[in-house]
Order: sequence, then C-alpha cells, then structure tokens
Amino acid sequence: MAKGSQLSQLKTALNKAGLTHQPQHGKKRKRAVLDDKEKERRATKLREIQQKMNPFDVKVTKLKHDVGGRKIAGVMGRPAQSKQAGIEQRKKTLLKEYEERDRTGGIVDRRFGESDPTMNPEERMLERFTRERQRASKGDAFNLDDEDELTHYGQSLSKLDDFDNVGLGLDDEEEDEGQIDRRTVEKSHFGGFGDDEDESDDGEGQPERKRSKAEVMAEVIAKSKEHKFLRQNQQEEDENLRHELDQELDSIRSLLYAADTSLLPVESATTSESKPSVDDVLVRPALPDQDQEYDQFVRELAFEARAKPKDRTKTEEEIALEEKEALEKAERQRIRRMNGEEDGSSDEDEGDRKKGKRRVQGGDDLEDDFMDEDGWNGLGAGLKNVQDDEEGSIEGDEGEDEEEEESEEQGGDDGESTSEEDDVEGEAGSTEELISTSRKTSLKKTSSATSQELPFTFPCPSTHDEFLEIVENIRDEDVPIIVKRIRTLHHASLAEDNKFKLQALAGVLLDHILYITSPPTPKFALLSSLIPHIYSLSKSYPIQSAQHFIAKLNLMQKNLKRGLSHGVTDPESRTWPGLPELSLLRVVGIIWSTSDMNHHVVSPARVLIGSYLGLCRVRSIQDLTSGLFLCTLFLQYEELSKRLIPEVINFLVNSVLHLAPHNFKEAASLPGNFPSPDFRSERCSSLSLNVRKAKKLALLKPDMTSLLARESHGEQAKLDLLGVSLDLLGQFGNMYKGLDGFIELYEPIVDILQGINSKDLPTELEAKRSSLLDTLGRLLKFARQSRHPLRLQAHKPIPIPSYIPKFEHTTSNYLRNRDPDHERNEAAKLRTQYKQEKKGAIRELRKDARFLAAEQQKKQKEKDRAYNDKLKRVFGSIEGERAEQKALEREKEREKKRAGRK
Repeated sequence: MAKGSQLSQLKTALNKAGLTHQPQHGKKRKRAVLDDKEKERRATKLREIQQKMNPFDVKVTKLKHDVGGRKIAGVMGRPAQSKQAGIEQRKKTLLKEYEERDRTGGIVDRRFGESDPTMNPEERMLERFTRERQRASKGDAFNLDDEDELTHYGQSLSKLDDFDNVGLGLDDEEEDEGQIDRRTVEKSHFGGFGDDEDESDDGEGQPERKRSKAEVMAEVIAKSKEHKFLRQNQQEEDENLRHELDQELDSIRSLLYAADTSLLPVESATTSESKPSVDDVLVRPALPDQDQEYDQFVRELAFEARAKPKDRTKTEEEIALEEKEALEKAERQRIRRMNGEEDGSSDEDEGDRKKGKRRVQGGDDLEDDFMDEDGWNGLGAGLKNVQDDEEGSIEGDEGEDEEEEESEEQGGDDGESTSEEDDVEGEAGSTEELISTSRKTSLKKTSSATSQELPFTFPCPSTHDEFLEIVENIRDEDVPIIVKRIRTLHHASLAEDNKFKLQALAGVLLDHILYITSPPTPKFALLSSLIPHIYSLSKSYPIQSAQHFIAKLNLMQKNLKRGLSHGVTDPESRTWPGLPELSLLRVVGIIWSTSDMNHHVVSPARVLIGSYLGLCRVRSIQDLTSGLFLCTLFLQYEELSKRLIPEVINFLVNSVLHLAPHNFKEAASLPGNFPSPDFRSERCSSLSLNVRKAKKLALLKPDMTSLLARESHGEQAKLDLLGVSLDLLGQFGNMYKGLDGFIELYEPIVDILQGINSKDLPTELEAKRSSLLDTLGRLLKFARQSRHPLRLQAHKPIPIPSYIPKFEHTTSNYLRNRDPDHERNEAAKLRTQYKQEKKGAIRELRKDARFLAAEQQKKQKEKDRAYNDKLKRVFGSIEGERAEQKALEREKEREKKRAGRK
C-alpha cells in the first residue's frame, strides 16, 4: 500500500490508471472526444479505485477453517451498497405509499340517476334520453330554417309514414287510381309556392333548395306504399311458415306428449270399430281425414290437464288468523242452527253459498250431517278443516316472542316464598291444597254428559274456576278440543294481550291436572291428552311456565314441613305425596329436561323427591307405594345423567326388608351401613309378607291408583310391591355399574338378598330374586376386574453414574443438533426458522421506521427553512418600511427646525 495521505494515494492511483490529463503547453488546447467504450473503461477503473481506497465498504467474515476450492456464501459483503440499495427500494415503494396515504382515488359516476336508489334502470335510461334531447334542442329553439315545418295542427307531415293512421283509408285498388291532381294540390293544399323561384335558382354552385309541400307529400305516399309492400311480404312469409308447421304437426305432437285416447270427448274418441251415430253425421259436416285428425288433436289439447298455480306458503300469523276466523264462522252457524234460522242468511256468509239449487229437504234432515250436490252443507267446510286440525297431532303454534325478556322482568318472583313467616306458618299450620277452588266437589258429576253440540269459541280463562265453568257438562275427550280452540282463538299474534292470557292458561292447565288426578276418581286419560298443550305453552313461554311449576313445588315443600312438624311417625300427619303431587312430579319429568346439571324446575323437584325419601317414615302400604313411585321417577330423571341418589338405594333396601321374610333380627346385624329407623318396628310389622297366603298368589303388576286410595290391602299388594322393589334394585344396579364405588354400594345389597328366605317366596318371585343375584354378581365381578390397587407413581430408575468421557464423532452443527425423533426435529427446525424470520421482520421494520423518520425530518426542515425565509422577508420589509418612516420623521423634524429659524 502506498504511503502518504489518502489524497496522495488517490493521485498516485489515478496516474497509474492513466485517468489524469497530461498538461498541454501549446496555445491551442484540444479536448479529446471519448467514445462509449472508453467511457465504460474509465468508469470501471474508477469503481475499482474507489473500492480499494475505501476499506470500510467491504465487510469480510473471517473463516475459522478455510478449505481451498470451497465457495461459501456470505463471506464478503458490501454494507454501504446494500444500505444504498435498500434506501432506493424504499424510496420507490414505502415513500410512495407514505406520500399517498391520505389520497382517495377512483372514478365518480356523475351520470343522471346513478346514485338514486329509488329509480329503476328503465326510468334512468328514459330520463337520460330526455336530458340528451333537451340539450340537443337548445340550439335549435329559434332556428327559422327548420326542415320539419309544422302544419296540420302542429304535426309534421314528414313523420307521418303511414296514411292508415291518418284516416284516409285507401284500398289497394284506389291507391293507384284515386290520386289527387296537381291543380288541387297547388290551389287547395298549400302546394306550389315558390316553384318559379326554385326553377330559377337551379344551377351549379347554388345552395340546396327547400323542398316544396308537393314533394313532401309525394315522399310520404311513396313511404306508405313501401311499408304496405313490406307488410304484405311479411304476411306471406308467416303464412308459408304456418303451412310448414301444419305439415310437421305429427313430429311436434310426439315431442309434446304421448297420445292418449282416454282424454278425448265422447263425440271425438270414435274408434275404428264404433261407427258414428246419425245425429253426429247430421249435426257435424263431413270433414276430410286431415281436418278431422287436426280437430281431434285440438280437442285433446283442450281437455288436457293444465298446471295450476299454487298459493304461497302462509306465515304463522296468517294461519292463526284463518283458524280463528273459521272457528268464529262455525260458531255463528251453530248459533243460527240452534235458533232455527236459515243457514247462510246473513250478509257476511252470503258470498260463501253455492250458486247451485239446493235439494228439497226432507222431514228427517237435521241440517248438520247431510250433503248436497256441490259438497258439505250444514257444518260447512270450515268446520271440517277445524275438526281435522283438532284430531291431529298438537304442535306448538306459539313461537317465542321477541318481548320475552320484558315478560321475564314483569314475571317477577311471585312463585317464591322464602320469608321466615311462611316457614313458621308451614310448620304449625294445616296442610294447604294444591288447588284452591270452590268446585272441588264437582268431581262426582255424572259421566253421561248431555249430548249437545260443542261450541267453537271460548273466552281465555285466567283462573281455574273460570276454566271449570267452561268445561262443565263437557265430556273428558272434548276438553283437549276446547283447549285447542282457546289457544287458536287467542293466538299471540292476533292481539297484544293474548300473550299474557296464554301465559296464565299454562298455570290454569297445571291446576286442572292436579284437579283431575285427585281421588276418588282420577282421570289419567285426560291428563295424557292435556300434557301436549302444557308442553307447547311451556316451550313458548318457558319463564312464566317455570314460575307456575315452582310455585306448586314450593307449596308441596311447605306441606312436607307441616307434616314433619306434626310428627313424622304419626299416622295422621300427611308427609308422603298423594296422587296429585305424584302426577305433578311426573309431568315435570316429561316437560322439562332432567339431564341438566342445574335446572330451575327439575333441580327443586329432585331435592323435593329426595326429601320425601330421606325424611319421611314408612307407616303403611300407601307410604311404600308412594315411595316406590318416587324411586321410579328418579330412575326416569337420572336415565341420562346417571347421578347417584343414596336415598333411593336406601329406600329400596328398607322396602325389601319390610316386605320379604328374612333372618335378620336387629338393625345392627344388617350388612352395610344403610340407615333403617323403621326396621322391626311395631307400625311396620303388618307390612311383612304372609308366607302361607303368598305361596298361592301369582306375581302381578301393581295398580298404584288403588294402592294409594285404599287403606286395607291384602297379600297380593305386598307381593306386587316386593317384585317392584327387586326390579328397581336391578335397574339402578345396571345404571350405577360404572361408578367407582359400585362394589361398596352393592355388596351389602347382595348379602341382604341372600339373607331372604327363598323357601317362603312364591316361585315367580324366587326366580326374580335369583336372576337379580346373578346379574348383580356378574356386575360386581366386572367391577372388581376393572379396579386396580393404588400404587405409587412410576419413575424412571436413576442410573449409576458413569465417568466415561463423551466423545463427539463429528463437529458438524447439523449432525450435533439433530434429534432422532423426526417430528420433534422438524418442530425444532420450524421454531428456528420462525425466530430467524421474526428477527428479520423486526430489523426491516426498524429500517423502515428510520427511513420514514429521516424523510419526515427532511420535510420538517424544508418547512422550517421556508418558514424562516418567509419571516426574514416579512421582517425585512417591515424594517425597510420602518426605516423609511424614521427617515421621513427626521426630515420633518429638520423642516420644523428650519421653519423655526426663519
């Protein structure tokens, strides 16, 4: 490397490269002209000198192990050039985006009506055409040399192309012979003006003359003849095409449909075997074979069934309105028939009557079940549709309103009573009835109700007493029809208050269910028919319906507290639920979801049933029947969730101990830890099965209604209840077989079943007990096989420390960092690549930020410099003006002094 400063080194390098000019000593200095090759050579040498003179422009990465002949990328880099290239690239892309960040481009459509959404495309095109014609006619508003001169009441003759529309009405023969002569046209029709002038003006180089009225009329007549000729030609072409279609009718007809002689009328469907009658020959003229065949085809097309348009699908509101109007119309007809009035005499039903003549009615006609020639009369088609709807499946026709949230807020917590005063009254007061009605004694009404026609319209009852007034003297099978008609007449979409009426109707139906299931004559068939209506109302208004159910459950819980406060073992205290309460709990399981973890209706019902089974004591067969029914309800409730209910298992075990003969003497000798407070008690001694009498009986399905109603029961009831207990134990065992504590739960039950004296049981009951023992034994075996003893957590054994040195067979980073697990290795590669890309993205973002900051700083400096220059100009002008003002003031002072001297 040459010594000296960088300037001396640069001069030496330029001299060696021959890039310096030699001094010329002559007077005339000639500048050498360089060609392109010489320029390129000099530029290359300058770049080489620049690279050699600037050692910081090249960045070299030192290799630890340099292998000859191996090319490694990234060893030598040029950071200055890379930085300059990045800046240039950002100027082309990032700087353009930054400068155009607030600009909004696009084409604004300024055509008339394009931004008006109320105009359709036809109106837009018409308005644009009108605007265009208006603009075109602005310049011709005052043009006196218009070719289309207006004559004949402001109508131009040049636009009348056809005289058929004017009123001349010439025939084909008169068009050639009936022309008007030239004299008449010239004298009477404003023709011939300026003919001499026109003739004198004819010549070359003269402007085109204006046509006379005669020439215009001649042109119009010629155009009309031409149009008439074109119409005749088009008519001939259409006639020829029609003949061609007639000839090809057979092929077209075969494509349209297949021939079917059954659709032909009687007079045209004559076969080859049948001969036409004399009347047909006389009436119809003889036609050629081709015309007769064509006539036959036309008749077939006339009698062919055509497609009819269908009505659109009606909305729920429209369907409800039609059903309501049909019921009201049928009710009006029923009232007229009751009053002996003529059917269809009112003005509103006059349009519905048939136009045909009614047949003569006989003396036995009842005007409600006969048919005339046109269809149903009497009850009418509207009643038929209504009855069809009522006999079919009942669906929920009230959709959930959008105002449900408001009704939820208005509903409040009326069904809840959690005050301390109510609790005190519940413990000390008398038992409250679930239905507070004054018509409780009307259950004993005669079953043979008066056979009268059922009305079609009813008011919507708000209380149970009003509903009883409506269904009084009505057969049980007609009560669901009445409920259906009430819901139809008071659909939620027909009036604003109907929603609240239907919400109250759900509570009324719930009261009626408790009412009809009360002893001594419960009506379970009517209960089954009313459940779909309650389900539909509960689905439409779940919050209000849930409040009705919760109110009844709260009342049942109060009654339980009163019964427990009077004495749990007192025979007179009412602790166990009766038929109405059991029916309500059964309806809860049907209407609401019992598999939820927490439900607003089912959860309180589950707690209430558990309280019955856990707190109440067995005193009679009725108590056992009620408890077994509650166990059945729990089996249905927990069919999906399979939650463990200890009260159920405990009650079933005690039921078996109460009824079956066994060898257990005391409660302490019982297997397991089942609480048995009533075991071998005096009040339960009568519940034990009489072995001698039971041997002669057969196992039957128990009648829960009779068992809950009667006080004295025989051995058959005890035998049936024992069979039910064994069945329930088996079903609960099958449901709880997946529990972790199944062995601890059912091993004592198996021991109790084995302790029963099998010799004293009937054959059928003994077979059931043996089958249950086999099933439970098999389930316990599988549970023991699936259970493993608890062990400590298995750890990898600690190896003995080794002091052998670890040798690496290779120094390659790729092989050293390689993982034998392929998926883990690929994941590590992806993580490394992600880190590298993230670092690169952050680095580029920082460079972009620095570039934008530099550009913003440049713009700010330009603004500041322009502002300072402007201030300097302003201050300079102000200072100049101030200097002139002071000079003027000094001059005035001097003038005053001079004037004072004088």
